[in-house]
Amino acid sequence: MEHAAARGERRAPALSERVFTASADLYDTIYSTIKDYAAEADRIAALLRREHPACRTVLDVGCGTGEHIRLLNERGFRADGLDLDPGLLRVAAAKNPSSRFHHADMCAFALAERYDAVLSLFSSIGYAATLEGVTRALTCVRAHLAAGGIAVVEPWLTPDAVQPGRETIQTFDAPPLHVVRTGRLEVAGRLSRLTFSYEVTGPSGTSRATEVHELGLFTSDEMLGAFAAAGLAASYDPNGLTGRGLYVARAAG
Repeated sequence: MEHAAARGERRAPALSERVFTASADLYDTIYSTIKDYAAEADRIAALLRREHPACRTVLDVGCGTGEHIRLLNERGFRADGLDLDPGLLRVAAAKNPSSRFHHADMCAFALAERYDAVLSLFSSIGYAATLEGVTRALTCVRAHLAAGGIAVVEPWLTPDAVQPGRETIQTFDAPPLHVVRTGRLEVAGRLSRLTFSYEVTGPSGTSRATEVHELGLFTSDEMLGAFAAAGLAASYDPNGLTGRGLYVARAAG
């Protein structure tokens, strides 16, 4: 069945069990107003060319809707993607017909190809939830690096940076839809829980849905330890692309 996004239309999303149930079709509208994807892609491209001048092929793990992939393709790379959410992958594939997309868990994937660079951006690594999960994900990353390849990982918040009880209300317009998103952040031990509620109003009326995102909270030392356990030697930039930090790693030895 032809998807509405492929026809340039937007519809109010339906509720299901996926993490991005309520926001897959609205994701780009929401985050294009929050993130400067083009500036991030410029910085990523410059980093890849500086750290690995021969870099050509890129795998984006936890690629979401493939916006970084689209922009890296435009900057001369050949980028593919991997994500666990089929709704996000559907959007990513529609906008990047020349890229290959894989429906897989970042903590347990095995692809035939090896890449000059493997990325995990916009805190996707946080969905691994535990240090054990992060180590498994990074072990998969290392296994998919070509000789001389580099890994670039943007982490989620550290335990001391999270603000339990923080609430947000944001509005977005994606004509003919008007979207109100409310968010609440809670913390249980080393797990942060983001609950987003959506109210989407359009020609057919108003729909409401809720999605819950659970991301692990780790210190930079813990993350560096997970890289080492996965066989990667990493350096850490505490600022990174968006203030959340950035790890750049190579296969150890």
